[in-house]
Amino acid sequence: MKPEAYSERKIELNGWQIRLTSYKLGEQFHCTADNVSPGAWLARARGANRREAEQQALDKARKLLARAHRQAS
Repeated sequence: MKPEAYSERKIELNGWQIRLTSYKLGEQFHCTADNVSPGAWLARARGANRREAEQQALDKARKLLARAHRQAS
């Protein structure tokens, strides 16, 4: 199988820059959320459509980031 309908976008979530990468593989959409800097993987999800997969990944990332502490620069 080849990935189809590839999409990548950056959003802000809880004050963090997040990259959402989604694509369709077979009959399911897959989505990965990662922290743009330093690029750490946060969450993965699958769904029947892009919106469902992205929402699940965002929900998981939101919970993880809520526990993260930022260090003063």
